[in-house]
Amino acid sequence: MTLDFIDTPSPNFDARTKAPDMLVLHYTGMKTGAEALARLRDPEARVSSHYMVEEDGRIFRLVAEERRAWHAGRSFWKGEEGVNHASIGIEIVNPGHEFGYRPFPEAQIAAVIALVADIRGRWSIEDDRILGHSDVAPARKEDPGELFPWKQLAEAGHGVWAEADPAPGEPLAEGAEGVGVFALQAGLTRLGYDCAPTGKFDQTTREVVTAFQRHWVQSRFDGVADGLTRARLMAVLRASG
Repeated sequence: MTLDFIDTPSPNFDARTKAPDMLVLHYTGMKTGAEALARLRDPEARVSSHYMVEEDGRIFRLVAEERRAWHAGRSFWKGEEGVNHASIGIEIVNPGHEFGYRPFPEAQIAAVIALVADIRGRWSIEDDRILGHSDVAPARKEDPGELFPWKQLAEAGHGVWAEADPAPGEPLAEGAEGVGVFALQAGLTRLGYDCAPTGKFDQTTREVVTAFQRHWVQSRFDGVADGLTRARLMAVLRASG
């Protein structure tokens, strides 16, 4: 797929402190793509992304990849705080949960896949560093959400996906304690989330489990670590190396 970029520069960027080694995918969460594009270019909003992909597949280029865009906010992955400095941000036009969340059109996903491939041709970005906004900011964000086709993206060669049969045992939910909770938290931490093992299933653990489910389970995203969620976590860890 040949990429034709529509250059719509945003003033909202600054200097990087390292070469990007991560991709963070978002949805715009606004009523229209035009509204989102205006906000991403508004100097008073102080938000931006490197790219925005419309529902019809058009790709807008807002910030040069060599610069740091302001897309992730307070965020964390594998010990790094504030991942803007290490990442390239892609906004995907979708009204989001507030304005009528809906499936992403095929033309849009085809453009996202092509854009991700194009970016990875320039930078060293491992599959396990292709993430959603909710992965790096689970307490604040839901995007790109449970309808984003992470499996399709991985099958195209970008990202990690793994299947697994449900593990035995009772579901773990907020308020639970014990070695099972500790193991769950340890696995989530190893994957990259900010979820220090304490053996107590608290609100933070629920938020992280929900984020994991939105990305790798998608049939449920209630923050309850059932057998399928726990099995998928182990499978994703193995696939991530």
